[in-house]
Parts: sequence; structure tokens; C-alpha cells
Amino acid sequence: MIIILTMFLLGILLGFIGAGGAGFVIALLTVAFGFPIHTALGTSLAAMAFTTLSGAYSHYREKNIVVKMGLIVGISAFFSSFAGAKLAVLIREDTLHYFTAAMLILSAVCMLFKLMISKDTTDIKMKKNQVWIRGIGLGLLTGLLAGMFGVGSAPFIQLGLLIFLHLSLRQSVGTTMLVILPISIGGGLGYVTEGFVDWMLLLKVLIGTMTGAYIGAKFTNLAPKIVLKIAVIATPAVAGLLLLL
Repeated sequence: MIIILTMFLLGILLGFIGAGGAGFVIALLTVAFGFPIHTALGTSLAAMAFTTLSGAYSHYREKNIVVKMGLIVGISAFFSSFAGAKLAVLIREDTLHYFTAAMLILSAVCMLFKLMISKDTTDIKMKKNQVWIRGIGLGLLTGLLAGMFGVGSAPFIQLGLLIFLHLSLRQSVGTTMLVILPISIGGGLGYVTEGFVDWMLLLKVLIGTMTGAYIGAKFTNLAPKIVLKIAVIATPAVAGLLLLL
């Protein structure tokens, strides 16, 4: 029951910022509940497939998703995420622990740079072939990172959508939820085939995060932009620090 309640509260936050939350789930499962890192990675990615389905639907209803760009990035990320999960089993547990933490903290730093320093680029128009090339490239890279380190790469996806595909902040938040769906399915399948998914734990995580993510997505359009920016940056940073501790 404690795990379900914890995941419910986390789900509200994840739905709000447009993240699948695998990094934070991994941090809580390993640090707070003592599960092995590979089991936490596999279970969190599998759970993220269902969590993002709930959050993505809610964001779609709120008109925060650019469907075409989300599908281009997401489908290419599916294949690289599966490959990344296969590579992750070759990495030692203690090494993978620190790699995952480092990736989360780096993603927060990158997002801070973009949101606080860079100018708005939503009015920039791109050619059709640029959308495909950039979208596929972004999907392959973020999918590989997600599969290898067990995190959904939400900050990296959001950063790519903001910089390379020129979406607004709210569009990038919503579209990221759509992109994470195939990433988590691909990565989750990779970990399932390697035997690193705890099915009972998966059920508990799902009950909490799916319910919370649907509710949290309702607040994305209501919150001031500065609050959304702070939440997007702070979430992966805190998860990374938890893993390091």
C-alpha cells in the first residue's frame, strides 16, 4: 500500500510535467524500497508504457500534443530503446547505478540551459524533410539512452522538441508523453526478455502512477509557466541526486 500511495503522488507530478518518470521510479524503488537496480530499471520502463498512455490521452484532450512529430520521434525511438535494453544487461549493477544518476542530472542541466537562456523558436518554420530527419535522429538517440539507462529521457526529448523541432513548452510537455509511450514499450520488452521485470511490483507501480498521471496532466495548462519550468528542471535533478545517495 505504501508503494501504491508513493507512486500515486509521483504520478501527479509526472503527468503535470509531461514525463514518464522512469528515473524517479528507479530512484524510489532502489533507495526507498531496496530493489536491485536492474529489476527497478525493467519494472519502471514497463510501467511507464501504461503511465504515459494515461498521461498522453489526458494531454491529447488538452490539445498539448503535436501528433505528427510525436509519432515520427516515437516510432524511431521504439527500436533503439529495445536495443538499448539489451545492452544494459551487459553493464555492471554498480556502474549502471551511477550512469543512470549522471544522465538524470545532465538532463536537468540541459533543460535549465534551454529554458532559462535560449530564446523562443516556435515561430521558426521547417521544411518537411527537416522534420523527418531531425525527428528520426532525436528518436534514435533518446530511445537508445532510455533503453540503456532505464529512464524515459523525457528532459532530453523535451529539449530536442524545443530546440530542433521548435515546439512551445506546453507542446513539448504533451508531445513528450506521446513519444515516451513507444520508448517504454520497446525498452520494457527488452527487459522482459532478459527477465528483469517484477510483475507484482509492476502492478503496484501502475495502480499509483496511472491514476496520478491522469490527474496531474490537468494542471499543465493551469499552472504559471515559471512553475512548469521549475518542475521540469527539478524533477530529474532530484531523482539523480537520490540515486547518488
